[in-house]
This record gives sequence, structure tokens and C-alpha cells, in this order.
Amino acid sequence: MAAIQMHATRLFGENGYNATTVEQIAEAAEVSPSTFFRYFPTKEDVVIKDNYDPLLVAAFEEQPAELSPLQAIRAAMKSAFASFTAEDIATLRERNRLIMTVPELRAASMNNMIQTMHLIAELVAKRTKRRIDDIAVQTFAGAFIGVSISIMFYDAEHPEGDIVQLLDEAWVNLEAGLPL
Repeated sequence: MAAIQMHATRLFGENGYNATTVEQIAEAAEVSPSTFFRYFPTKEDVVIKDNYDPLLVAAFEEQPAELSPLQAIRAAMKSAFASFTAEDIATLRERNRLIMTVPELRAASMNNMIQTMHLIAELVAKRTKRRIDDIAVQTFAGAFIGVSISIMFYDAEHPEGDIVQLLDEAWVNLEAGLPL
């Protein structure tokens, strides 16, 4: 999966997203197109799909109970990012740039973000002993994702910044009530 994504990202950078075919990606990754589709049902999924959710869940569940939900998510995200290599961060940023600049990917990413929002709501509901459909839980998850999306857009336009630091600063700002 990672090899296919790596070659896809390289080819998208060289040829553009729309000009790159699944067949070209499969050939570069030395797999068949059917193997590509076993991992990624669509071309968009090669950019959108990742394995970060299990890392987030595990890191979140390890956080001390005395942390607020936002503090626990921030700590979990920092823990997950700490395990990333410089190459992992560069790949994350390139995927983000593609998602934010290619309309088809941006639309597909919104579906992924909604799934992540539901995951966060589940984690927070469990931690706070509230129902997942509690409006406060849903609002919290939506606010967290909204802040994350704003940083994804910012990072795509300002590649010189440190996305991990930007995300953390944004979450600190969220925790402070979004003062301006």
C-alpha cells in the first residue's frame, strides 16, 4: 500500500493528478492494476486513504483521564506525529497539497473528514461517558475537524511552515475559545 502511494505521489508531482493513470501507478509500483484496486477502490483513494486512525485511537486511549478531551486529542496527535519520520511528514504534506488543490480530491477528502469526525465523536463520547449523539460531543468533533481543515488549507498555501506545529497552535487556540 505504501509503495503504491509513494509512486502515485511521485507521478502526480511529475505529470499532474489528472494526467496520471492507475495503469502508470501500478506499473511504477510493480503491481498489477487489479492489485492497485485491491488496496484502493478509486484513484482518489490512493491519496485520501491512510493508516492514521488506528494510531490516533491507540494514542488517545493511552492519555491520562484527567486531561480534557481536547488535551487528550492534542497529546494523541503529538504522540502520533512524533513517530513520523521526516519522509512521512513530507509525504503527508504532499498528499495535503494534492487534496487541497485538486477538486476531486478535496471532495473525496471531505467524506474522509466526516468519517474522522465520527471517530473523534466516538472517542470523546466514551471518554466523557456521554452519548455519541450528544450535541456537545458532535459540536466538539466538528470544531476539531474544522480547525484541522483550516490548517490543511493554510499549509497547502504556505508550504514553508511546520504543519505539526501549526496544527498544535490551532488546537491550543481552539482550547482557548478561539480568541482573536
